[in-house]
Amino acid sequence: MRARNGVPLKVTASLAAVGAAGVAYAAGFEARSFRLRRVTVPVLPAGMRPLRILQVSDIHMVGGQHKKRRWLQSLAGLRPDFVVNTGDNLSDTDGVPEVVDALGPLMEFPGVYVFGSNDYYGPRLRNPGRYLIEKVQGRHGLNGNKPVVGAVHNPWEELRDAFDAAGWINLTNTRGRLKIDGLDLAFTGLDDPHIKRDRYTHVAGGPDATADFSIAVVHAPYLRVLDSFTADDYPLILAGHTHGGQLCIPLYGALVTNCDLDTDRVKGLSAHEVDGHRSYLHVSAGCGTNRFTPVRFACPPEATLLTLTPRA
Repeated sequence: MRARNGVPLKVTASLAAVGAAGVAYAAGFEARSFRLRRVTVPVLPAGMRPLRILQVSDIHMVGGQHKKRRWLQSLAGLRPDFVVNTGDNLSDTDGVPEVVDALGPLMEFPGVYVFGSNDYYGPRLRNPGRYLIEKVQGRHGLNGNKPVVGAVHNPWEELRDAFDAAGWINLTNTRGRLKIDGLDLAFTGLDDPHIKRDRYTHVAGGPDATADFSIAVVHAPYLRVLDSFTADDYPLILAGHTHGGQLCIPLYGALVTNCDLDTDRVKGLSAHEVDGHRSYLHVSAGCGTNRFTPVRFACPPEATLLTLTPRA
């Protein structure tokens, strides 16, 4: 038998079965197949002892995600020198207690954080194909100076208060310092460029010359931000937001980054260069998904343990 368009019904049924199996795998297995990735970055000044940074990003916590909570709690066993949280912790207006519970053991360590758009606003149901259209049209992000139409405001203040109470440093368009075993570490952070809340003029001027080492932190790795940090000679930039592409094609990679960063650098360690200046860039693929698209394919959820070592 043939369908009206001439395609055999058996072929149509087979394609539908393959598609259903792919969705079942992406939602039922891979989206909950949490991984730890280890990366070494030769970026420290000569003679400085190595530093171990745990970067967590894009948790997008939804109520009842017990496996994710247990996995995040277990990361405290890595005993990092400090934690960097690059935002988008929430995907549920009631998710703050579960995020705090999941990150509780990690909040025993020194840490810094920035927020992403989903910390401020709940996700909206939208056609995933719009990301592809926006990529072609060169449109990304929202206007942070105007209300987000139809957006639900998340209780980000509660999350901020919990992080601050634990001693984590809020890097929202500001600078901060950590003392780690006698080392003086400086951080410069920005609010989320995806909703145009970044204010680089508030933090411009480059790394603090009095610190032993400086790190730049931002949620979404938009090129305007990467260019500014790199031109100011920050040796290392940490970001999230991209979900590593989230739905990737095996042997090809990501189709989108949900910002203007190229897909070759959608996750992991790379270099960013501008006008003769060069910075290391690490983009976390994150460990969650938007609650309305709870799938990952060829891009498992992750956290990253970065070991910073002296330059050769």
